[in-house]
Amino acid sequence: MNCMNNPAARRFMWHLAITMVLYVAFLVLALVIFIHYRPTGPLAWLLAVLPALPVIGQLAVCGLYLAEEKDEFLRNLQIQAMLWGIGATLAVTTVWGFLENFAQVPHLYLYVVYPLFWFFVGISTPLLKARYK
Repeated sequence: MNCMNNPAARRFMWHLAITMVLYVAFLVLALVIFIHYRPTGPLAWLLAVLPALPVIGQLAVCGLYLAEEKDEFLRNLQIQAMLWGIGATLAVTTVWGFLENFAQVPHLYLYVVYPLFWFFVGISTPLLKARYK
């Protein structure tokens, strides 16, 4: 997506940057408090959930971008990339789950699933673009 000429893409990148800054800030805050104060109970739950809130915001930002994007080709390309990302993430995590159960591979922490999804979106996007050149 070309951000310079595309208002929807510019807004998307701006909102994505905001959510990334919030993610880093909330994660650092939670880590510092857990390391130094070892909270328990509702405060521990709140701090554990805090870094996930900007991630949820990122998903909303993606939905807003898809709703705002006027260029049908760009919108379709992004949807396809996200579908490939979802499919690859589901495939990898399903296979890994069976490996955990039957082959005693190390546990895959759930917070890895979201970056894994975006990794696969990142791989599929240029491949999809190349298909249309």
